[in-house]
Amino acid sequence: MEIRIEGLNKKYGKQCALKDISLHIPVGMYGLLGENGAGKTTLMRILATLLEPSTGTIEINGIDIKRKKEIRKIIGYLPQEFSIYPNMTVYQALDYLGILAELPKNIRKHRINELLKQVNLEQEKNKRFKNLSGGMKRRFGIAQALLNNPQILIIDEPTAGLDPEERLRFYNLLSELAMERIILLSTHIAGDIEATCSKVAVLSAGTVIFEGQIENLLQLGAGKVYTTTIMQNELNQLKKEYSVISIHQNGTDVSCRFLANTFPKKNWVSCQPTIEDSYMYLLSSFKQGVE
Repeated sequence: MEIRIEGLNKKYGKQCALKDISLHIPVGMYGLLGENGAGKTTLMRILATLLEPSTGTIEINGIDIKRKKEIRKIIGYLPQEFSIYPNMTVYQALDYLGILAELPKNIRKHRINELLKQVNLEQEKNKRFKNLSGGMKRRFGIAQALLNNPQILIIDEPTAGLDPEERLRFYNLLSELAMERIILLSTHIAGDIEATCSKVAVLSAGTVIFEGQIENLLQLGAGKVYTTTIMQNELNQLKKEYSVISIHQNGTDVSCRFLANTFPKKNWVSCQPTIEDSYMYLLSSFKQGVE
C-alpha cells in the first residue's frame, strides 16, 4: 500500500501552485507541513480527485489518479471545512452520506454503528449536527471519511479549532486508524506532526523543501536556537538581524528566543531546538535562499 507522486505540477493560469513535487508515502501517518498558502490543500485536493494536476503522475496503490472512480473507492477525505444539513442528527447525516456512497442498507447500518463507537459518538448519535462541539464535528468528519472503509485517509488541518483535550483524543484516534492504512495529514502546526507522524514533507511556495524522518527535521535547528535577555530599546535591532521566535517581557528587560546562523555572542545561551524551532529555521533558510 503506497502513494507515489512523480514530477507533479499544478498551475492556475500563470501562477504555479505546486512545483515538481515527488513523494513516496507508505503505510502509517505521514505529515504535510507548511504555512497557509504553501500548496498543501491543493495537493490534498488533487489526491482526493477533486482537482486535476497540470503535469506529473500519481499512483495510489498502483492505480493511476486519472481513474477517479476506482480511486474514490479506496480513499476517504476530510477537508478543513465541510457542510452537513444542520438539523440532521449525527446518525441521519451518516446514513444520508452512506446512501450517496451507494452502501447497501444492511451494510450501512452496521458500518455506521461501528464507526460511531470507534469515534466515540455513540451517545451523540441522536444529537443534531448544529449542536455538536468543534471536537465532535471533527470526529464526525473522521466517521464520514471512513464510511467506505478506505485504505487511504486524507485529512486537511485536522485539529483546527480543537481544545487541548479534544486534540489529544483526535491524535489517539488517528494513531489507531493508521495501523492498517495510509493517513496523510496536512497542517501548519509543527506540533501536530511531531505528535502523530514518523515522516514529514515540508512545503513552501509550492515546493518540497524537506522530506524525511521527524528526527532529521528536528536536527536542522541544532546549534541555531538561542535565548538572551536585552533591554526593551534593543529589541528592534535584534528583530532586524535575527528571526525572533518568542518574546517575554520582564519589567524593562526582554527575554527573547531566536534563530541565528552566526557564532554566538557572550550573552547568548544555546538551546535544544523544538520541532517548531527547526521548522522555522528551515522556512527562514529557504526564503533567504529564494530571495
